[in-house]
Amino acid sequence: MGSTPPLADRLRQQADHCRAAGSPLTAALLEGAAGELGTGGPVDRLLGPLEDDPPGTVPALRFAGALHRLVLERQAPGLAVHYPSVGGTPGEVWPAARAAVEEHLERLHELVRRPVQTNEVGRSSALLGGLLVVASATGLPVRLLEVGASGGLNLQVDRYRHEVAAGVVLGDPASPVVFDAPWGGTPPRAVPLRIVERRGCDPEPLDPTSAEDRLTLTSYVWADQLARFERLRGALQVAAARPEPVERLAGSAFLERELRRPRPGVATVVWQSVVRQYLDPAERDRVEDVLAGAGRRATDEAPLACLTLEPERGVGVDRFVVELTSRPGAGTRLLADCGGHGPPITWR
Repeated sequence: MGSTPPLADRLRQQADHCRAAGSPLTAALLEGAAGELGTGGPVDRLLGPLEDDPPGTVPALRFAGALHRLVLERQAPGLAVHYPSVGGTPGEVWPAARAAVEEHLERLHELVRRPVQTNEVGRSSALLGGLLVVASATGLPVRLLEVGASGGLNLQVDRYRHEVAAGVVLGDPASPVVFDAPWGGTPPRAVPLRIVERRGCDPEPLDPTSAEDRLTLTSYVWADQLARFERLRGALQVAAARPEPVERLAGSAFLERELRRPRPGVATVVWQSVVRQYLDPAERDRVEDVLAGAGRRATDEAPLACLTLEPERGVGVDRFVVELTSRPGAGTRLLADCGGHGPPITWR
């Protein structure tokens, strides 16, 4: 295992994060599971084989997502009574969760091996602010590329309603996705923004028009956070009407192709949100090398900007920051602090 912490510790650490981020239900599930490891019971048989999985694959969230999927599929009625996502009321959830694991162990063995797919729409509001900074600095329309795009929901950023201040609405005022006062601090200046191209990549892309893939995305939303469910539901409506291309491709290969030559007349923006932890070290290095090479080729007529929403390095998963690297230009700037799911976003 090397330096990887024991799985029980990782479950408890993730439980602490979930509680701090407003999901006591998910925290209770993960703490209950941590207490079962090493007992030889059904939860131990389910999660014990994941002991050596890298922390970046987040076994804790895969477990929570697998249980939620059972609930959404109406396979675990005893557990569903505790899940607000299907009309339940949180209570002593762990006994029901343990019973569901015992009853559906074979199905859960399959589900916990799937990668996490959290296409969190709330992060798009941070993306929007970063795009405004780029548009203001360059005066150019935007070409938007997303690494780890999942179902491509954040590529729809300007098709959502962002009411960033009283009477100030950015994006589509009629959108079913509504952000009410997501920004604080000193926000970017609202300037004209035109996205002329948008595309993404993902090792396992999801299709927002597919019932199966919509279920997958929904299962990874924490079941007691209903506002996130509403945003996801609206975003799936938007994406079904105007789907954007997300290719099954590694980020390094995608960026190598898309950034091979500068594109005059547009500001190319490469965006990622909570992706770094899911990339193996070699792929992270390849992505950084491709971006560095493209940055050296960038010009005032064909600028390149890299926007990231990631955990602050060295702090863990409790503080997330939005950073912008501009080429040619002033290097890397910290634009905002935010939550792991986006709002509240505090601009610097």
